[in-house]
Amino acid sequence: MQPVEIRIGVPVDAPPEVVWAAATDWDRQGEWMLGTEVQASAGSGGLGTRLVAVTGIRGIGVVDRMEVVEWSPPRRCRVRHVGEIVSGEGGFDVIRCGNAASTFVWWERLVPPFGAGVLWPVVRPAFAWGLRRSLDAFAEFCREYDQ
Repeated sequence: MQPVEIRIGVPVDAPPEVVWAAATDWDRQGEWMLGTEVQASAGSGGLGTRLVAVTGIRGIGVVDRMEVVEWSPPRRCRVRHVGEIVSGEGGFDVIRCGNAASTFVWWERLVPPFGAGVLWPVVRPAFAWGLRRSLDAFAEFCREYDQ
């Protein structure tokens, strides 16, 4: 099955170091990622850390198990999705745009389960909408982020 891809960026009024700290505050991702709760299940938060994200509504959701496979603060984090339903890779890049501004780019390259890739053209607009909404919330989260 061919992977499906999405990449969305958002400008953030915060320096890359703050954006990085906010993005890698795994336990707080639920404050800005639509319908998602994330926990580190093993590791110290960086390279090799294992994460479990649950995305859903009213107790029904999808479990996404990941491992951090690239860790280049404050520029790039890449994860490998290793779950039964969600597999592939994803991550984010933080691009410096001056001393107090950044662009945050979230990307996913997923292998759809059970041949669901044929549905991607139908699902993609809703997925992109949710991701855009989450990244807009993330930009606001960064402006007020306190480590």
